[in-house]
Amino acid sequence: MSARRTDMHRLQELVRLHRMRTKAREVARLLGMGPNTERRFREVLEEAGLLEGSPEELPELGVLRQAVLERLPPLTPQQQTSTAQSWLEEITTMLERGAEPQAIYDALRLEHKDFTASLWAVKRLCRRLKRSREVKPEEIAITVETEPGQEAQVDFGYAGYLYDPQAGVPRKAWVFVMTLGYSRHQFSRIVFNQRVETWLDLHVEAFAALGGVPAVIVPDNLKAAVIRAAFGLAEDPALNRSYRELARHYGFKIDPTPPRDPRKKGKVEAGVKYLKRNFLRPRVFEDIEAANRELDRWVLEIAGRRRHGTTGWRPLEVFLTEEQPALLPLPARPFEAVVWKQAKVHDDGQIVFDGRLYPVPWRLKGKQVWVRATARTVAIYFEEERRATHERGKPVPKHIRDSFLPEERAPYRHRSRRYWEERADHIGPEVGSYIREVFDADDVLSTLRAVQAIVTHVEKFPPERARAACERARHFGNHTYVAVRDILRKGLDLEPLPESPAPTVEAAPAPRYARSAQELFHFALEERHEPN
Repeated sequence: MSARRTDMHRLQELVRLHRMRTKAREVARLLGMGPNTERRFREVLEEAGLLEGSPEELPELGVLRQAVLERLPPLTPQQQTSTAQSWLEEITTMLERGAEPQAIYDALRLEHKDFTASLWAVKRLCRRLKRSREVKPEEIAITVETEPGQEAQVDFGYAGYLYDPQAGVPRKAWVFVMTLGYSRHQFSRIVFNQRVETWLDLHVEAFAALGGVPAVIVPDNLKAAVIRAAFGLAEDPALNRSYRELARHYGFKIDPTPPRDPRKKGKVEAGVKYLKRNFLRPRVFEDIEAANRELDRWVLEIAGRRRHGTTGWRPLEVFLTEEQPALLPLPARPFEAVVWKQAKVHDDGQIVFDGRLYPVPWRLKGKQVWVRATARTVAIYFEEERRATHERGKPVPKHIRDSFLPEERAPYRHRSRRYWEERADHIGPEVGSYIREVFDADDVLSTLRAVQAIVTHVEKFPPERARAACERARHFGNHTYVAVRDILRKGLDLEPLPESPAPTVEAAPAPRYARSAQELFHFALEERHEPN
């Protein structure tokens, strides 16, 4: 029996019996020890001078333990010696820095070629080091007592798979729990996602069910609530802008839980565990709607009426009599859900939000902007300044999209012939007629780019010059942008057109013995089908 496993009370009794001059065999029998074990401890205690004295004045348990440890230290069998023991100093240093066993194992493997210990050896050694080191003051969990209505803690817990009637398939589900810090009464609801919109709706539903608002909400560090966790008192958590708007509307404060420290919201953690153990495990639900109906009953009739293990009172009774009257009143006007999200401006000067494209000023290309969305509008902010506002869920009109593009490049998004013909007609009939000829100049290749270049170029000039330039290019049968550009650049549009018509290129006469392609093709077919 090792010193660690030996009950010091039994050794104290061994000392008392020997001081009463009881024989060794009788001592072993009375204490349930083997003769050899009794002899080993008797010799150790005799060597320490503890067997002599009065049976009424026995040595303290600590004195007995010290004597045994000094003379019978626990032995570690050879096969139990850790293969990572030779790296004890490095492992201790990294462990004190806050590194986890996996990170320590990877670092040693990477930096030391002769490191051969396994990951499990490193984990066991880390556990032993943690058990043996002194407890730090900050590791002590402090039970926080709150006044009625002062605080509520919120969290999500995994609820398994439930049938979704809308999707027609089973889906992963989570249970949202809000636990009041004083009474321990809770609000619970099962959902299929943890999106920002769902997070906000659950708070609104919880406040309505409680009939008031706690002064402080303690959320976990999920993205819906806290974007960047606070790693120390010197840093402020970057609260999700959507959650800020909810807090301002209802008048509560947000106190995010420090990262990797679930004890700071132990009340809701315990509530989630109790719900999963007492409500979810014994039951099978037809779908999520049935689960939530049963959950409402369970909160009021089971969880609310049980005697709480920590407080000793029934949560629902204390909530109705003491905590509910202390909650902040619900605001007069309903909360309009506001969702803030970040988005990147793409190369086309648009962002994607909720599956739709919304244009922004083209100079924001490549920038990160903030989107503030309500049920009706989508507002885009850059550097805290609103740059665009659109109707949510509706196509943005073409003229509004064009207003966000560079003025000289906005027209190029239009690809229809009718659009460019109407634009040319607006300058003058001569321009419209010329543009139609450019469109028809080639029956194979598209001339849209040439039309776009010509129209956008002549628009920069007075209408009379644009009309004259197009009329001159048409007179000479030139349907290219370069021709129109050179006419305007050289001022040829200011000169009168020649009186004689533009020279036409006549087709060259056919060679004397040439045949038409149709005739040759017909002849070749006759030769091919001639019988052998």
